[in-house]
Amino acid sequence: MAWALAFAGAHEDLDAPAITLLVVYPLIDAVSSLIDYRSTLDGPERRVAAFNGVLSTLAAFAIGLAGTDGVTAVLHVFGAWAVVSGAAQLSVGLRRRGPELGKQWPTLISGGLSFLVGFAYNIQAAGDHPSLDVLSVYATGGGVWFVLQALLLGWKSRRPRTRTM
Repeated sequence: MAWALAFAGAHEDLDAPAITLLVVYPLIDAVSSLIDYRSTLDGPERRVAAFNGVLSTLAAFAIGLAGTDGVTAVLHVFGAWAVVSGAAQLSVGLRRRGPELGKQWPTLISGGLSFLVGFAYNIQAAGDHPSLDVLSVYATGGGVWFVLQALLLGWKSRRPRTRTM
């Protein structure tokens, strides 16, 4: 959410500070994916976390390049990243919704919204007046869902588990 505030004040001109913030956003996601990867046992969820980390790192590089080409290019790259990473997040949320990790509704909502919003960014980029204003709203929403999921998982891990025989 701090990123959203910083970007809201810095994106009027697509200059070095704005491009730097645009690159940092997917890098934050890449680090989060690395943490998730390291804390997840082998299996499909771990592979999705690795995929998302690589995808976010590539997105950071692509957004940096797109930033030199203008708002339209940035929205197209950001939108493509949002679609693919949202699909990956949906996949993880669906796989982890079992009793061990509790319901993953914040992850499912966040992934679904990211998937849909990514298409909207590409539509906006093709329009007459593309704007980066929407990215601050996206980051704020993503931050809220991320915090809700962390709180939910923390609460679930503290609850005593009952054994069934």
